[in-house]
Amino acid sequence: QVQLVESGGGLVQVGGSLRLSCAISKTITNINHLGWYRRAPGEQRKLVASVGVGGNTNYGDSVKGRVTISRDNTKSTLYLEMNNLKPEDTAVYYCRVVGTTFDYWGQGTQVTVSS
Repeated sequence: QVQLVESGGGLVQVGGSLRLSCAISKTITNINHLGWYRRAPGEQRKLVASVGVGGNTNYGDSVKGRVTISRDNTKSTLYLEMNNLKPEDTAVYYCRVVGTTFDYWGQGTQVTVSS
């Protein structure tokens, strides 16, 4: 059973930074892409950033220029570096690993940006 465990969330002031981590419990093959999603109160879960197996990245319009997704294959960890945080970034952040026959989600980590 594969587990994804997010960490790094917390309370931060407007303009601050956070680095989220997603630890993947074991090596997974046949991955199509990995990503970070978020769900704000009362909203649906939305893409924040994703990275394909070839290294190509994709970012949500609301976070472009402020976040960077990266992957450390040796540590089986996915990261999300977030800068210049805004109150509208407040949400539960989830990591996701998608493959040809699977779709794994973490349990989420709360990010709260206070003004």
